[in-house]
Amino acid sequence: MPNIITDKKSIDEVLNRGVENIYPNREFLEKTLTSGKRLRIYCGFDPSAPSLHIGNAIQLNKMAQFQNLGHEIIFLVGDFTGMIGDPTDKTATRKKLTREEVLANAKNYKKQASAYLKFTGENPAKIMRNSKWLDKLNFRDLIEVSSHFTVQQMLVRDMFQERIKQEKPIHLHEFLYPLAQGYDSVVMDVDMEIGGNDQTFNMLCGRDLMKSLKGKEKIVLTTKLLVDPTGKKMGKSEGNIVNLDENPNDMYGQIMSWPDGVMAGAFELCTTLPAEETDKIKEALKNPVTNPRDLKMRLAFEITAINHNKKKAKEAQKHFVNTVQKKEVAVEDIKEIGAIRDERLIGILANNGIATSMSDARRLIEQGGIKINGEIEKDINRIISPTEEGVLIQGRRKYLKIKKV
Repeated sequence: MPNIITDKKSIDEVLNRGVENIYPNREFLEKTLTSGKRLRIYCGFDPSAPSLHIGNAIQLNKMAQFQNLGHEIIFLVGDFTGMIGDPTDKTATRKKLTREEVLANAKNYKKQASAYLKFTGENPAKIMRNSKWLDKLNFRDLIEVSSHFTVQQMLVRDMFQERIKQEKPIHLHEFLYPLAQGYDSVVMDVDMEIGGNDQTFNMLCGRDLMKSLKGKEKIVLTTKLLVDPTGKKMGKSEGNIVNLDENPNDMYGQIMSWPDGVMAGAFELCTTLPAEETDKIKEALKNPVTNPRDLKMRLAFEITAINHNKKKAKEAQKHFVNTVQKKEVAVEDIKEIGAIRDERLIGILANNGIATSMSDARRLIEQGGIKINGEIEKDINRIISPTEEGVLIQGRRKYLKIKKV
C-alpha cells in the first residue's frame, strides 16, 4: 500500500495549479485528501486519433500529481465511447469510428502517457477499457440508465443550441455519449474524475448517475484549457495542436510557433516546473523588457524534454536555432521527390506530411505558414511546377524539394 501524502502544502499546490472548478467544492476535496483516504481517480481518453496531444497532457500532468500523493490512478481508454464520438464543442456530428479504428489509434497511448504517469513501481497507474462493460449493456440496461436524465438536460448544451439555430441535425446517439461516460464512473466505482473544463457536462452526468445508482458522491475536478489570445482552445480545428508522438524537432518547432499569449498558461499547465518558477515566468512575461522568444524557447525545451528527454530536447533546440533563426537547412532535413500526383500546393502539403489533411493545408497557407523558395505563399490555388533545380517548400519545420525528372 503506497504512502498517502496528506501534507497541506503539497495538496494546495495540486489543487491550485491549473484547476478551474471542483465539484461539489474545494473544501470537500481538501477534507477528503487530508483524511488519508486513498482515492480512486480516473480520466478517460477516447482514441479519436493515433496520438494523444498537448491538451491531453494537461490531464496527464494532473493525474501524475495525484499519483505522487499516493492515490490510485486509472487511465481509461474509451474504446467504446470513441466509436460514438463526443459531441462536446462540435457544431456538426462527429464521424463514427469502427472498433478496429479506435484500437489502432490507441495502440501507442500507454507509451505516450508513460512520459507523465508511472505504470510500474509501488503505485502504478492502471489501464482500463470501457468496452469491457459497455459492450455488455443490453437495451433494458440502456433504458434504465437513460431514465435518470431528461431530453431538456441534453438540449440546453451550447453546441446543440447552435445546431438548432443553424438547422443542423442532432443525432440520438449523441445524447447517449454522456450517459456512456457517466456509466464508466459507476462500473469503476471511482471517487473522482479529472477532465478539461469543456468536459464538465459529461463528468457531472457521471456524478448524478453515481448518486442515483450508488448513493455515492463523486468528486469532479476540471482543469483549465490551453487557449490562444482570443480565448479559442488550442486544438486540431485551429491547426495549432501538438501531438505527443511528434519527433523532438517538430515538437520543439511547433511550440515555437505558438502565439506569445499562450505561454503563461502553457508553463502552468504543460510543464512540471515548480509553481514558484512558473509564477516568476508569468511576472517576467508582463515586463516589456522581457524577450518573449527566450521564454518560449524555455517552454519548448521543457515540453520536449518531458515527452522525449533532455538530451533530445537540447538537440531539437540546436536544430531550431540553426534551421530557423540562422536560416540554415541541413541537407538531410530536405525530402526530395520527383513525380507528384497532385500539382496543387494544397495537395502536395497533404500528401507529403507537411499538413495532416487538405483542410489543415488550407489553414497553413492562409495563416502564412508555408514558404516556397523562401517566400511566404498565401494562394491556396497555387500550382507547383517542378524545375530542374527544384522548388523548395517549407512548412512546420519540414522541407520538401520537388525536382523535375
